[in-house]
Amino acid sequence: METRVRRGDAAQATGEFVIVPLAAGEENGATVRALGRVAGSAALRATVAATRFRGREGQMATIPVAGRGRRVFCLVGLGAAGSLDTDAWRRAAARGRSAAETAGARRVMILADARATDEAHLVALAEGFHLAGYRFTKYKSDGETPPVIERLSIVAPDPPAEQELRAAWLRLDAVVEAVALVRDLVNEPAAVKTPTYLGDLAKAFAKKLGTRSGLTVDVWNLARIKKEKLAGLLAVARGSREEPRLIRLHYKGAGARRHVALVGKGVTFDSGGLSLKPAKSMETMKIDMAGGATVLATMQLLAKLQLPIEVSAFVPATENLPSSTAQKPGDVITYRNGKTVEVLNTDAEGRLILADALILAADRKPDSIIDLATLTGACMVALGHQVAGLFGNDRPLVERVAAAGRAAGEPLWELPLVADYRDDIRSPVADIKNIGGGYAGSITAALFLEHFVAECPWVHLDIAGPAFTEKALPYYPRGGTGFGVRTLLHYLTKTASEDDGDGATRVADGSARRKGSGRTRRAGARRGARRPRK
Repeated sequence: METRVRRGDAAQATGEFVIVPLAAGEENGATVRALGRVAGSAALRATVAATRFRGREGQMATIPVAGRGRRVFCLVGLGAAGSLDTDAWRRAAARGRSAAETAGARRVMILADARATDEAHLVALAEGFHLAGYRFTKYKSDGETPPVIERLSIVAPDPPAEQELRAAWLRLDAVVEAVALVRDLVNEPAAVKTPTYLGDLAKAFAKKLGTRSGLTVDVWNLARIKKEKLAGLLAVARGSREEPRLIRLHYKGAGARRHVALVGKGVTFDSGGLSLKPAKSMETMKIDMAGGATVLATMQLLAKLQLPIEVSAFVPATENLPSSTAQKPGDVITYRNGKTVEVLNTDAEGRLILADALILAADRKPDSIIDLATLTGACMVALGHQVAGLFGNDRPLVERVAAAGRAAGEPLWELPLVADYRDDIRSPVADIKNIGGGYAGSITAALFLEHFVAECPWVHLDIAGPAFTEKALPYYPRGGTGFGVRTLLHYLTKTASEDDGDGATRVADGSARRKGSGRTRRAGARRGARRPRK
């Protein structure tokens, strides 16, 4: 879809369907008065009164313009004017798109005011609009196709020149494509997206991008996984006829001075193993590879955008099924780093395969490690379906990732790595066990993972809630959301740009750390972690 930005105001709002974002209390302001001169002030006032439009978030009012062909103004509430962030504009554009599709519009315009005239806000408007257009219709037999919108125009009082935005639009196209890839993979039935399928897909997009992209992919088969002693992945995969895969990706852009490792959980279907889930709980367990899909899509995105950073990525992929060969409660796993784990619940399998990948990531001695996983129902109990849990052992890294989430409009909330809870995962027969005592399940899961990151600065994102939505949200249609791609991109972009050029790197608190020197300082988790500043 073509996206354009041009200078103008309400007088230039000549599109077939014009989206007008308004904050609370602006329903009788200058913008609406100007629209009234175009649409007819009486009709506009009547619609605002009839719909009780007050600019509250989520409110909408549509006004057909008489005598000017097929033309509609759509007022969309932004919420309180004093608390607007860029995501408010994303959500408004997304809601406006939904109304435009309902009206069958093909050419849509967004009327932005002086608050949204810089590049960040203009991109947010376009991003929300484009992300809201996703549909997964691959298996619809009735020929259902999503509505077609051919052009998006954004009118703003004083926008940057079109040539200045060209790079932003190219980047946005790549981001939307990456998010759509994650959504497609999460929505795909588990019978299709086997571990082999994910590995082949990773190799295919690396081949398509070519060697000059800086992206390489290496997929380990069962024999190689055994040779490398990936004990957790082997144990979880024992119950399935589908072979596991360990997908390794590496990207290095020109001028890269920072090295980040990404790890994504890739359980393509989770029945719980012998610790079998209830039938209802299995209905959406095709989503349990969302973290892995996010990492795969992010690596493809980096290669397209050619960011000056080095990233190593690891996606352990397997099914978790019950059978006569499946691992059993009470089994003990010995990892390649010598650590032993007692498996008391085979449904706590994600941490078992992440441990293998975290060991491999830590062996690369990166500047930081970030893992993403649909790991625990406990995190959903704590934070619901729209917020991911954030854990970490390094204060500057935690704050930087939290800031990236805010910039992306992907909410993260820090939960503490409580030192005393480590006792809950101590095992009488092994070093640790894979479940805690029944409370704080998301915290004990993160504490389990911490055993495998060595001394690397590390953040764990539990995306069990926001990776999938049962109901449509402004720019998340029902199903896979693609949550995490935009947060990772914001973090990696910021990290790549903050290198001093002398081998030292400025971190969030302004201190400097030379490459290879390890942590700047430990996170407050051992003392009771602080939340990221809002």
